[in-house]
Amino acid sequence: MTQDEIEAFFSAKGRYLCARWSRPVAPVIFGLADESLAIFRAAITAVLRDIRHPLTETDPEMGANLMVFFVRDWVELDDVPDLATLTGLPDLSRRLIADKAEQYRLFRFDPDGSIRACLVFIKMSGALADTHPGQLAETIAVGAMLTFAREVRPSEGVAALLRAAYDPIMPAVAQDPSHALRLAARLAMSSPRLS
Repeated sequence: MTQDEIEAFFSAKGRYLCARWSRPVAPVIFGLADESLAIFRAAITAVLRDIRHPLTETDPEMGANLMVFFVRDWVELDDVPDLATLTGLPDLSRRLIADKAEQYRLFRFDPDGSIRACLVFIKMSGALADTHPGQLAETIAVGAMLTFAREVRPSEGVAALLRAAYDPIMPAVAQDPSHALRLAARLAMSSPRLS
C-alpha cells in the first residue's frame, strides 16, 4: 500500500486525520437477534485481537463506547433514549433519510484526540439486507478501529494497515499527511520479502 493510498483513507475536505482508540473498547449491539449477536461479538473480538488492543465489558465513563444500532428504518432512531446527547445531532434520523443513507458512523474523541467512542448505525431494509452477517460484522469492526474518511472493506492490506497504526511506536492521533508515509514504511517493513 502506497503513501498516497493510505493518505486517501484518512483525508476528507482537504484535512488528514488518523486517530485510533487509546482506551479499551467496550462494545454493545442493539437491534439484532441473539444468534446474530454472537457473530458480531466474534468479529469485533477477532479484529481487536489482531491489532493487540484490549476489549472490555464496561467503559468506566460511558458504559459502552462502541455502539452499533441496527434498524429497519431510520425513524426508529427517534425512539432511542438520549441519542441526541450521544451523537450531538438532534435531527440525525431526518439527515439520514434526506441523504438516503444505508449506514452512518460517528466518532467522539478524548481530549488528546484519540477515539473515545464510535457509534455505528445500519439500516437493514435496504442494500445491506442481503449482506452475509459475518461479512457485515467484520466490515463494521474494521471501520470502527480508525477514523477512516471513506468506507473500507476487510482485506489483508487493511488488516496490515490497522496493525501498523496500532503499533505502540506510532502516535494515537495524526493530522499531518506525512503520517501516511510513516504508515507506508511500517507496512513495507512488515511485508514478507522474496528471497
